[in-house]
Order: sequence, then C-alpha cells, then structure tokens
Amino acid sequence: MNTLTRRTVLGAALAMPAIRRAVAATELGFYFPVAVGGPITKIIDGYAQAFQQEIPDIAVKPIYAGTYQDTLTKAQTALKAGSGPAMAVLLSTDVFSLMDDELIVPIDSVADDPAWLSGFYPAFMKNGQIGGHVWGVPFQRSTIVLYWNKQAFQAAGLDPETPPADWKSHAAMAAKLTRREGGETRQWGVQIPSTGFPYWLFQALAIEAGATLANAEGTRTDFASAGCQDALRYWIAMGKEGVHPPGIVDWGTTPRDFLEGKVAMIWTTTGNLSNVRAHATFPFGVAMLPAGTRRGSPTGGGNFYLFRSATPGQQQAALRFLRWISSPERAAQWGIDTGYVATRPDAWETPAMRRHAADFPPATVARDQLAFAEPELSTHDNQRVTQALDDALQAALTGRKAPDAALAEAQANADRLLRPFRS
Repeated sequence: MNTLTRRTVLGAALAMPAIRRAVAATELGFYFPVAVGGPITKIIDGYAQAFQQEIPDIAVKPIYAGTYQDTLTKAQTALKAGSGPAMAVLLSTDVFSLMDDELIVPIDSVADDPAWLSGFYPAFMKNGQIGGHVWGVPFQRSTIVLYWNKQAFQAAGLDPETPPADWKSHAAMAAKLTRREGGETRQWGVQIPSTGFPYWLFQALAIEAGATLANAEGTRTDFASAGCQDALRYWIAMGKEGVHPPGIVDWGTTPRDFLEGKVAMIWTTTGNLSNVRAHATFPFGVAMLPAGTRRGSPTGGGNFYLFRSATPGQQQAALRFLRWISSPERAAQWGIDTGYVATRPDAWETPAMRRHAADFPPATVARDQLAFAEPELSTHDNQRVTQALDDALQAALTGRKAPDAALAEAQANADRLLRPFRS
C-alpha cells in the first residue's frame, strides 16, 4: 500500500466516528392523525424540521396514519409487534384503552417538571389525569362552538351581532332563519351533526341539561338520566319542528353546508375555525353554545402520549420534543394556524396571539368556554361504549326508537361492557 493510499484509508477511518455520531441521533417515530395531506402535515413537518435544527441529536419522524381511529389501530398493532413509535397524538378519550393495554407510561413519571404540567388549562388536563398521574399532554384540543351567518340573521330580521344565549332563543331563532321556497327548505335554521362523533355533540346538550355522562374513573355511565332524556328530546324536537334537518346530519358536510348558505347556524368544533374564516363569503360569528339549565361543552381533540416500548433514552428525547412543541410560542402559533385552542394560558399572552385575538376575536370564544367545559366522554372499552351511545342516538334521531328507550338500551350495553372494570 503506497503512502497516499495509507493516508486516504487513515483519513477515512478517522472520519468514521464523526459520521457515526451524525447518524446516531435518537430517532423518534411520531404518529399523527391526518387522513390526507395539506396544511396540517406541512405545519407538523415544519415543526419536526425546526426542532432538529435546534436539537440536532434528536430526529422526529412524523408518520401520518389516517383518522384518529386509524392512528390508534396502527399504533396498537405496531406496538404489540415491537415496532411502534415513541409517541403519538391520539384522542384524549383513548387514555383508558391505552392504559388497559399497558401501552403508555405516565408522563409525570418521566418528566420531573410539575411547573410544565401545571401550565396547561385544567379543563384540557382532566381527560389525562387518572389515578394520581398525568397520562396525556394536551395538544390538538377543541370545544364545540356555535357558528352563525350574520347575513342570514339580518335577512331574517334578527340582530346579526346577537347569537342565541339559551335553548329557547336558539329554537326561536332557528325557526326564523329557516327559509322555504316552493315546498322545499332552502336554508335550515340550525344543524347539529350526528355522524362521526354523535356522542360528542350529544354530550354538549347533555351537559347543558345538567347531566354527566360518565364518572372520572371511566367505570360507570349515566346515559338514561333525566338530563340526557331532556337533551335528546330537544335535539329531536328541532327536527320535528322543521328548523333542523330530519334524521342524520353528516359531520363532514356540515361546515360546507354552512359555507354554501344551506344552514344559518351550526354546532361544530373550533378546529373548523380557520377553514370557515378562509372560505366564508359572508360575515359570520362564533359563540359559546346556548345554555339549557347551564352553559357547557365537552372538550375534544388529541393528546400526546409516550409509549412504554420506547427506550428510556427515547422517552427522554420525546419529552424534550413535547416541552418544545407545547411552549407558549408554539402553542400560540398552532392555534393561529389551525383554529384549535392554544392549550396554555401563557400562550394567549404572547405577542403573536395578542395580535391574532385583536384581529379575530372569534378565536377567543372556545378559550372562554373552557370555564364551562367538562371532560369528553371517556371510559374503559371506550370505543364500544361510545358506539353503543352513537347507535342509540341515531336510532332515536331517525325515529326507529323512542328517545327514552334508546338511551336505556345504550345504558344497559354500557353496564355490560364496563362491569369487568368495576372493583
């Protein structure tokens, strides 16, 4: 071997540790529930890139896994096969299922940082605080709000700046806003979706009627209570009175129906706020949901979870990412870019969020409604329990079952499913 060759080989050998160090960055698989590409994926990709620029020894790899249900199923399958991600955003209501399958670790067992965990809105933390531990960190969070078409209000002789404050005024305004021509309804007064997440929209009505759907331990439900019966009867009555579409209303098309002028008021997630703002051709407002015996909405959306299968090093690296992405500045920007609620009070004090709130006051409605919010329905065996309630609601809304009988059946099914989890 000549001198030049030896120097080349020696140089390459000396360079190899540096190359290995660059490749040895801790890689974190990160499941995120997005069914299609678009702005959300671009935002998340941007976060991953910015994080690695600031902290080069940790590489976050977003994996877009479909709907929340798809993401949960894929995460469970991968984790049980030993090839799962280090963390994921999944529904806050999936927490009992993830605990029962022993897939997640309490975040407060990894993070010795009570100040960070206490910095989130308490209403968002309730779904993740179980048994004295914090199992999920709020990220993509929401409440249900009312959107109204100010132009339609004015045409109906209503004050375009005054949304309904209670159920009575809500129904009365819906009647005035319903417009018929030639025997056909051209504009409905209100739509409350009953596909996708029927239980979630129903829970808003139930809370407003004074009902609590489940206990904090996730072992008991109360679907057949007097408050739940009142809530379902009110929902059905609007359809019978012709101010709300009869039968089933699609979750996915409800915002589009609003934007196309087919309905004057809708109940949907604050996560639709950016979409409505970008595409509405008329002035619109956003308000807290109308009160029954009280105001109220369930919280909704996704939390970050850390998985038990990750190594201690991966868990600590994931924790650094969670602190980074939930900082006040990034929580604020996420809320501005998506319409979801910035999850920390200090995010609302950032200059960017102050400017946004001043320019677009509807962004503050869901935040203010947190004072009246309750945790979203969450139990052990949650998917089957909520499916039992969803089936009952749709049976009642379509007239196949009487509301009280449908709720009694849902409660009986929930009791059967939850009995094994009661001590």
